[in-house]
Amino acid sequence: MSDAPAITAFQGNPGSYGEIAALNAVPGTTDSRGYPTFHEVARAVETGEAAYGVLPVENSLMGAIHQSIDLLSETDLHVIGEVVVRVSHCLMALPGVDISEIRRVASQQPALDQCTNLIRQHGWQPVAAHDTAGSAKNLAASGERDLAAIASARAAELYGLNILQREIEDEPFNFTRFMILARHEPASSDAPHKTSLVFAVRHTPGFLVETLNELRGLNLSRIESRPRRDRAWSYLMYVDIEGNARDPQVAQALAGVLRKASYAKIIGSYPVASGTVG
Repeated sequence: MSDAPAITAFQGNPGSYGEIAALNAVPGTTDSRGYPTFHEVARAVETGEAAYGVLPVENSLMGAIHQSIDLLSETDLHVIGEVVVRVSHCLMALPGVDISEIRRVASQQPALDQCTNLIRQHGWQPVAAHDTAGSAKNLAASGERDLAAIASARAAELYGLNILQREIEDEPFNFTRFMILARHEPASSDAPHKTSLVFAVRHTPGFLVETLNELRGLNLSRIESRPRRDRAWSYLMYVDIEGNARDPQVAQALAGVLRKASYAKIIGSYPVASGTVG
């Protein structure tokens, strides 16, 4: 058996919030690896290149991250847990640069959108980048003194940048929820669970309501419809249920949905995040 550490895959560069999720996803694992896209994260886990992967599924301010959610419905991987990262943005620049020298600020578009008050206050030109940590990495390599980046404090440390301001996001309740992927099912646990389900129903009047009624009596923490990518004007329903799929009430409700749905998949039944990281 190999003694190599288990790798957790994430999307983005070192210093991203995805890396923070990866480093805190599975106890005892400290190795992480970044990939350019969500699909490549999933593929790394599928092929065994990585033991685990993390995908962001929703942000408390921006809502659902649809690309990840669509991917979860297509992959055969199991969701074995979740990790919630506190998104705390920092404004950073090259060492020795004063904030008065800044004319432009780079970051991933959602991060720019979350820091509009500061950007407007200074009249800076926003520059969209592929990811937050990537903007910090590129700034360190470019040497541009009129450019700042918005990223995590870890990114500033990794790329040798100076933090000019911390916690610059417009709203303090900024969290991103990541799902943890693996090739195996989660271990049995008495911890509080969440069960994530995706399904579609026949385009018949009232049939969606009938199917959702199978979940009556359960606490649904999230419900959302998404267009199907293989059929025009048809939709998938994504539901998060508070409870373990092995619980009799939840199991009975899921069986009812499976009977009525034209397509259904349990994305995972997994322990709820016990707190936040980052």
